[in-house]
Amino acid sequence: MQASGRDMRRLARELGELERKLKAGGGEKKIEKQHREGKLTARERIKLLVDHGEEFLEIGLLIAYDEYGGQAPGAGVVIGIARIEGRAAVIVANDATVKAGAWWPETITKILRAQEIAMRNRLPIVYLVDSAGVNLPLQDGIFPGQYGAARIFYYNSLMRCRLRIPQISAVMGPCIAGGAYLPALSDVVLMVDNTSFMGLGGPNLVKGAVGQVTDAETLGGARMHTTVSGVAHYRAANDQECLELIRRQFRQFPPARSMPRGKLPQFDADGLYSVLPSDHRLPYRMEDILERLVDEGEMLEFQPDHAPEFLCSAAQLNGRNIGIIANRRGFLKTSSGPRVGGIVYPESARKVA
Repeated sequence: MQASGRDMRRLARELGELERKLKAGGGEKKIEKQHREGKLTARERIKLLVDHGEEFLEIGLLIAYDEYGGQAPGAGVVIGIARIEGRAAVIVANDATVKAGAWWPETITKILRAQEIAMRNRLPIVYLVDSAGVNLPLQDGIFPGQYGAARIFYYNSLMRCRLRIPQISAVMGPCIAGGAYLPALSDVVLMVDNTSFMGLGGPNLVKGAVGQVTDAETLGGARMHTTVSGVAHYRAANDQECLELIRRQFRQFPPARSMPRGKLPQFDADGLYSVLPSDHRLPYRMEDILERLVDEGEMLEFQPDHAPEFLCSAAQLNGRNIGIIANRRGFLKTSSGPRVGGIVYPESARKVA
């Protein structure tokens, strides 16, 4: 058990080191460039946006970490859940330190996942947009298919017109081509003076198409969109003011239903290191895992004497009622003879269903 614990802690350290590397995005030089342009990084923006002291529950940090030669940490977008003015919300933030926030195929996957979480849980969603648009050499993996980039805009429309889920977009950098549809389909759009741009094409495209010479601020900057086109609703002097305006929007929402406070598990979660064997082929007690996760370690097992290779139970997790379906491992004795955990028998399939 001690050797198992050491192995698990070593793996946890390796995972922690990988996560720290990925959270650095494009690295120090790219972060410094972002600051020189008068902009905060995606993670700095999230930190200012969420309630002080509240945790940001990040989702999908490891996606694409070992693809594209390591050039796409987090697929260039940070998504997760946090509290803003006391209300749980989904946050999507382009990481402009990773290839100027361009969309990779996995970027689409993460944004769609964030939108689905917002819809299923009826949570407001905030988009912090700072993106150069589609990574064109990879566009064959971005546009096609039922779950291509266009589905993002379908979800935008679904949330706005059918589900009435608030969507707030803050354009805090470039927002070019198809990516400009996302904020335009949101309920509230904010832009930042001198650093944000929203449009299907930039000044060079205009010059090439019609011969007109213009600049980005005149063509699609914050002033133009808040005074002429009307696509944007609020204009901020900098990122900090923009994020505060988003928080003020949340203050206008009706109060959210409060959830009961959960209770601590029966045993300390640190014990998980010694409960799980370092060799994943070895058996272990699933109850030892769950008692370190659910409130007070209390579970009401469903059909405990039938198809025991599957543990089905009711419990509470942080005050919320949940159902649990878990595989038991090893050889199990039953009235009909021995069974092997980890295998789905007809009886266990019916039990789970």
